[in-house]
Amino acid sequence: MNDISKLHGKILNARHLVAFTGAGISTLSGIRDFRGKNGLYKDDKINAAKIFDIEYFEKDPSFFYNAAKNFIYDLDEKKPSIVHNTLATLEKSGRLRAVITQNIDLLHQKAGSQRVLEIHGSPKYHYCIGCRAFDSVLSYEEVAAILNRGELPTCRVCKRVMKPGITFFGENLPEQTLNESQTEAADADLMLILGTTLEVYPAAGLPLITLENGGEIIIVNNMKTQLDRYCVMRFADLEDVFSELSNLL
Repeated sequence: MNDISKLHGKILNARHLVAFTGAGISTLSGIRDFRGKNGLYKDDKINAAKIFDIEYFEKDPSFFYNAAKNFIYDLDEKKPSIVHNTLATLEKSGRLRAVITQNIDLLHQKAGSQRVLEIHGSPKYHYCIGCRAFDSVLSYEEVAAILNRGELPTCRVCKRVMKPGITFFGENLPEQTLNESQTEAADADLMLILGTTLEVYPAAGLPLITLENGGEIIIVNNMKTQLDRYCVMRFADLEDVFSELSNLL
């Protein structure tokens, strides 16, 4: 029996299977990650640390929208990867209980996943951090169209530039989503950790909850993580693993 067959067996025998995903799974869809070899943090032309800094957003929101336009707001051009599609298949078959994702690209939903916990928020909606007028909320599609016209999304009430529902550095994670993710992690007897270096907290602490409650973790990532020594299986190449795995499902 090869390692992929063993992985398949682990998935089939799991009582409560949960996936925890990071930016690495979306590089297969043509979206740059943050800490990989071609990641945004290694691009001298982009000050990536400022893109999701809430204090800088409040000073100059145009910086975020100009920087993020190509990798957040052109997602109609991006297609779900083999990883997204396989996870959606696992959920549809009743084997996968939830996807906890650090990603903000909506590709899990596009692939057909229904139970997606976006731990770092989502660009599905945009709101005013000034007057917080409820009737001024804009959808992802509305903001993408505004940006494509070369404009910025502004509040209908106070005219301030609106912020996406993404969690920026300096903001708290969405409380309800965090609570649901912690519950899923605690219930999981098997967590698949896919395409993440597990460096950003508190999200990176979720696999520890699984371990503390007696569950197992399997890691598929092309870079080392701090939990490698605790996993029961370890793979490097997401595309190879999921191409083989999808043929067994």
